[in-house]
Amino acid sequence: MTLHELGWRGDAPPTRADSVGRVAVEHRNGYVVYTEAGEVAAEVAGRLRHEAAAGKPPGLPAVGDWVALRPRPGEARATIEAVLPRRGCFTRQAAGRAVAAQVVAANVDVAFLVTALTGDLNPRRLERYLTLAWEGSIEPVVVLNKADVCPDLRAAVARASAAAPGVPVLVVSAVTGLGLDDMEGYFRGHRTAALLGSSGVGKSTLINRLIGRDVQRVQEVRDDGKGRHTTTRRELIVRPGGGLVLDTPGLRELQLWDGAEGIAPAFAEVEDLAASCRFADCAHESEPGCAVLAAVADGRLPLDRLDGYRKLLGEVRHFEARHDARARAERKRQEKAMSRAPMSYRGQYRYRN
Repeated sequence: MTLHELGWRGDAPPTRADSVGRVAVEHRNGYVVYTEAGEVAAEVAGRLRHEAAAGKPPGLPAVGDWVALRPRPGEARATIEAVLPRRGCFTRQAAGRAVAAQVVAANVDVAFLVTALTGDLNPRRLERYLTLAWEGSIEPVVVLNKADVCPDLRAAVARASAAAPGVPVLVVSAVTGLGLDDMEGYFRGHRTAALLGSSGVGKSTLINRLIGRDVQRVQEVRDDGKGRHTTTRRELIVRPGGGLVLDTPGLRELQLWDGAEGIAPAFAEVEDLAASCRFADCAHESEPGCAVLAAVADGRLPLDRLDGYRKLLGEVRHFEARHDARARAERKRQEKAMSRAPMSYRGQYRYRN
């Protein structure tokens, strides 16, 4: 396959085509990388691993990344020397107490935000997915799966549309094939689409239908009608008809990583109202002349939309405070290390900064 068929965008890569690949699968001790010559097993160079451990961007490769490779003579393996500049990244706050980013999917054109019409539809969670998609410069599309078991499709579409104004909402069924043609259109031009959503919403079954064969393991629904967790790793899959699918495990935690850029398009109607508030720094709590509160009072803006906006905006501010505190602590650590170093090494510390 050519790099274009593997999803390459823009001009020619900044290195030889035969030394460029795209990460397809991440294993515990290595990666599978797509190249024009076929699949190759690869490991990260020690320098790149050391820089990632030190918190230097872009970090370790993620599924979907374009990477520069150095073939190993006499081996069917390669070394990943660098991660090429990313575009279209879905990034979340890594689980745990550390302030760190986790790239869930890289170089993605479309994010299919999948929810099941069996009680999984949660407008507040959908707002969170949308914020992270917009933040990563990814086109979001809401996919309401399992339409074949939904008693009131019109009400479900209305709820999803209210939480995602202006975003396409597709009603699909991986069982009957309803709506799959609408999803097909987003792969034209060898585009990459990531399927994101909670465990058990039917992502693996959808992928099998989009690929045209069973490439992902699926399980029957539980006795309570909910799906079971199936996917255990991220994987980039080339579609026979063109385009690529990036499958992801169900996301249990979805904390914002930054998100400031994504809130405005995710809550466009709130932002438009806020522009008419009397005070530029209006918090939309109890200030006089607040256009947002006036819209809530007269029914133009649902209160739950404002609540969702406040919650995510509060998380962004909390993230910024934690990130600034981490940066200050790192500066102090480096200053202390530099003060203890011999004079001949101090320039080295300044260079790293």
